[in-house]
Amino acid sequence: MLSLKRLNSIRPTIHSAILKKLSPLAANPSQCSSIRFFDFYQLGNKEAIEKERARLADEMNRGYFADIAELKKHGGKISEANKIIIPGMAAVKFPALDVTYSDGTKLSLPTVFNANGVDTGSMTMPKASLMCLSFRASSQTMVNTWTTPFLDAFSDSKAVQLYEVSFIDSWLLTRSPIKKLLLRMMRKPDPKEKKDVLQRQIVYFFGDHYYFRKELKILNLLTGYIFLLDKFGRIRWQGSGISSKEELASLLACTSLLLEES
Repeated sequence: MLSLKRLNSIRPTIHSAILKKLSPLAANPSQCSSIRFFDFYQLGNKEAIEKERARLADEMNRGYFADIAELKKHGGKISEANKIIIPGMAAVKFPALDVTYSDGTKLSLPTVFNANGVDTGSMTMPKASLMCLSFRASSQTMVNTWTTPFLDAFSDSKAVQLYEVSFIDSWLLTRSPIKKLLLRMMRKPDPKEKKDVLQRQIVYFFGDHYYFRKELKILNLLTGYIFLLDKFGRIRWQGSGISSKEELASLLACTSLLLEES
């Protein structure tokens, strides 16, 4: 009985301490380091062990300091953005990604038409989607240099979507109780009036993103990545780092071309 009373007396203090620790992470939760545990049920699976061994070797060859050195060298510009749109026949699919809004609503990205161009759901399918990926808080400023002009250019378009995806790979923050608390703290009040048709949709991915990054050939986690998708979820244009005037002009022109495609 005494122990229960003591627990009740210190519970508010514990709750306050957790909030204090999480508060700086609520704005930039992706700044937390990743902690991953191998599935011990896979210890007898030779294929799983070899796959994990290859992953460890890959990650050891590419560490945080390599990302820092690369960032200092070119400011996050991993490569120059496409000057022209990638032909549909040569374009690759954007990997499937399950994300969560701050209100807990789940969504599978990208939202696409089926192979025959028929709407696959009740929601309006976009003709063009801008996917902006941030793995660390440092890249958010870079992403903004792309999204702000994009929003201005297509503010009245119902056929365009814009997603900002923040990846949170910290083992602690992916645990269900902490994850729910974090999403609640990141939730912002809805504006009283939305003047523009196109809205910035901020979503979060919780968990391991190694194989997702492998498909997109993403190595540096300190920069931002921008992908323009067509209605079938194919990557038709891509950029990284801070945008330049020429790259922005290319992005806007390629988006307009996608809107004109039948």
